[in-house]
Amino acid sequence: MVRLPGRTGSRSAHRPHGRRLELASGPARRARGRVGHGHSGRDRPSSLRSALGGRSVAGQVFLLQVAIVVLLVAAAVVALVLQVRHDTDEEARNRSLAVAETFANAPGVREALAAPNPTAVLQPRAEAARKEAHVDFVVVMNTRGIRYTHPKPDRIGKQFVGTLQPALAGRTVVEQVDGTLGPLVQAVVPIRAPDGKVVGLVSAGITTRNVGGLADRQLPVVLGAAAVALALATAGTALVTRRLLRQTHGLGPREMTRMYEHHDAVLHSVREGVIIVGDDGRLLLANDEAQRLLGLPEDAERRPVLDLGLPPETAELLASGRIATDEVHLVGDRLLAINQRPTDMPGGPSGSVATLRDSTELRALSGRAEKARERLSLLYDAGVGVGTTLDVTRTAEELVQVAVPRFADFATVDLYDAVLAGEDPDPGAALRRTAFAGIREDTPLYPLGQEIRFIPSTPQALGLKSRRPVLEPRLDAAPGWQAQDAEHTERVLASGIHSLIAVPVRAGNLLLGLVSFWRSEKDEPFDSEELALAEELVARAAVSIDNARRYTREHGLAVTLQRSLLPRSLPEQNALDIAHRYLPAQAGVGGDWFDVLPLSGARVALVVGDVVGHGLHAAATMGRLRTAVSNFSALDLPPEELLGLLDELVGRIDQDETADSSGVPVTGATCLYAVYDPVSRRCAVARAGHPPPAVVGPDGEVTFPEVPAGPPLGLGGLPFETAELELAEGSRLVLYTDGLVMDRERNIDAGLAELRTALASAGESPEDTCRAALGVRPSRPVDDIAVLVARTRALGSGQVAEWDVPGEASAVGDVRAAVSRRLVEWGLEELTFTTELILSELVTNAIRYGGEPIRVRVLCDRCLICEVFDSSNTSPHLRYAATTDEGGRGLFLVAQLAERWGTRYTPTGKAIWAEQPLP
Repeated sequence: MVRLPGRTGSRSAHRPHGRRLELASGPARRARGRVGHGHSGRDRPSSLRSALGGRSVAGQVFLLQVAIVVLLVAAAVVALVLQVRHDTDEEARNRSLAVAETFANAPGVREALAAPNPTAVLQPRAEAARKEAHVDFVVVMNTRGIRYTHPKPDRIGKQFVGTLQPALAGRTVVEQVDGTLGPLVQAVVPIRAPDGKVVGLVSAGITTRNVGGLADRQLPVVLGAAAVALALATAGTALVTRRLLRQTHGLGPREMTRMYEHHDAVLHSVREGVIIVGDDGRLLLANDEAQRLLGLPEDAERRPVLDLGLPPETAELLASGRIATDEVHLVGDRLLAINQRPTDMPGGPSGSVATLRDSTELRALSGRAEKARERLSLLYDAGVGVGTTLDVTRTAEELVQVAVPRFADFATVDLYDAVLAGEDPDPGAALRRTAFAGIREDTPLYPLGQEIRFIPSTPQALGLKSRRPVLEPRLDAAPGWQAQDAEHTERVLASGIHSLIAVPVRAGNLLLGLVSFWRSEKDEPFDSEELALAEELVARAAVSIDNARRYTREHGLAVTLQRSLLPRSLPEQNALDIAHRYLPAQAGVGGDWFDVLPLSGARVALVVGDVVGHGLHAAATMGRLRTAVSNFSALDLPPEELLGLLDELVGRIDQDETADSSGVPVTGATCLYAVYDPVSRRCAVARAGHPPPAVVGPDGEVTFPEVPAGPPLGLGGLPFETAELELAEGSRLVLYTDGLVMDRERNIDAGLAELRTALASAGESPEDTCRAALGVRPSRPVDDIAVLVARTRALGSGQVAEWDVPGEASAVGDVRAAVSRRLVEWGLEELTFTTELILSELVTNAIRYGGEPIRVRVLCDRCLICEVFDSSNTSPHLRYAATTDEGGRGLFLVAQLAERWGTRYTPTGKAIWAEQPLP
């Protein structure tokens, strides 16, 4: 309908006389305003940056000027540097030569060379001359090049570094060298006797860095001139650019053509009404959409807006020119949203422009869309906020917190007790109120923890029976609900609660409980759409509740299994004072374990291990490994050999699990095995991928001994190594799993540093040490934590008796006599006969079948321990001797008399031991 001036069309381009709103020149006027009016300050920097960027002629000239200035400055700097370097070398040569000749010809120098101590005479004079002449050194030397003077006295008497032959021949030498002071120039001048013979040499030198300084004075001048040239080039370019912007109004020919073409196309194709009104209240322009929305006549342009037949409020707004934002006006049967702004705000002609949008259908749809958006937002928040933990009660609490107050004023969750315990629910059992949330606390609804049984007529019972949600829009007209408890329901109605939705919590075929939504604040009752929303909300939460129930059951089984596999009590022994702690992870049951195993010879083995992962499989694997370690320890193997056997066992377990597709292989297991001997106070430690132990000395000093870190169990192919530690009596050995010192936010180095600090301030008892160690655990541990603290004891010399036995049969009697005397000293006369018999058999076997050296050791601990050592690796076996056999009954007698007996291999052979209980 509207055409721009100069274009063909049905509408005239004539405008009223006086001040007109020039549409065609509007963009050019705005560009002009950017240059000459209030917006020039904002737009000029961007235009200047565009010009200086090289996209205009002025910018290209500016870049050329910059290049010329940079080339000239670079040439000047290079020339200056070369000239200064040449002048520096010349000045250094001249100064060093002048100083050397002057000092060589100075009175008394030649005579000083002949003095008994030339250095005492020449050194002060040389240093004075050096400082006066501003050189780095003045050296006087004899004809062999031995220095008599030097700025550094430690160099006097040493050979001069430089060319001397020409100077010895009577000539002067000037050379450049790299000396101890850096690049320098030195001159060597001969000292002549009256007969012309060279009797000494003088050398003076100066480093090149101490000469010159001309460049430091001239270079700022050159750079300053360059800066001035660049500033002048920039100012000239800015002036030219500003002149061009003023002449073209910031627009090029192509931009102006494209602007006029787009102006007409956009104005008539946009689906929003646009009208322009002059300052005299006349309509200057209305696009096609404005003609349709307002129902304007064909001759509406140039007429007063008040005469166009529009509703009074709409016509008054358009004629007033006041600012309006999304004002809604009824025009005919349409609701129009009007936005209006004056046109002279950016410096344009006076008048106003208004845009019109038809919001009739939008207003109707917006209400429904907003309600749908709120419901989707509620379901989304429920999906994100419900089920964040695997706790049934917490999940129910999260559900009611999401529902109140966005969906209901009160919400309750009632679950079967079996669900709370992780079991399958019994539909005939009573419900227990598990969660409650409301807009206020003073409500007469059943409290938390109360056991509830709904009678068949209530909506809750109907929902549980049908497994479908039930809507009770008006509780005051629901006799079935009121029949539950007349007095209670009256209090509920009196509190303002008037509508109810009861939704059963279903997970597959299981019915877990019931969720009730109550309304009190809104007068409108719940409707069918809200019933569907409540069903969807509870269905999403039911999955999380069922997952929490299943986890509770599995976690309980795993905890029970794990507790049954861990040691319930520690064995009695006198070598170590033991304290221990085990903390399961919050995320589930893990595979950490520890153990204390008494060994022969009053020794004790300490074990700490960790199976990677959580759940029943990790707990079961832990039990298998703990049993294996207990069995392997009975073989009295060194720690590295025991870990090797355990590594093979884990490998076989992995092979068996891999062969069985239903099994899960051991993804990783670590172990630390330590054996402490209270007689020698030495502890043998080996570890397989486990954190190192900590040792707290009697003085409180904490160390982490260097124990070779073997690979985790199950990898195979690599041996394990044992470290021998000597522990003073009263030392505390701290063994732990990685859950104590590692988590997602802390690496093992930081954890060990915190553990060191905590142990250093711990009390001396193992219990105090355990508590201090647990102080560094993470606030929310994701892995199990096992801590084992052992304070060492030592068997005193009065509890140990040793004898070396010669390899002769007659030595057996001497051993029996010595042992008898020691048993009398210990007050164990009752054990004399059995002990003599045991040692007789063991020593006789060692003499007959073993090898020297043979040694007998008797220990008085919780029991009487007899040990016979020899160098043979052959272990005797218990057997029944035939009636015709002459021997073979010795070990049988030992086994009958001793409570326990066995063989232990040592680095030098073996030891056969037997234990007897103390009377």
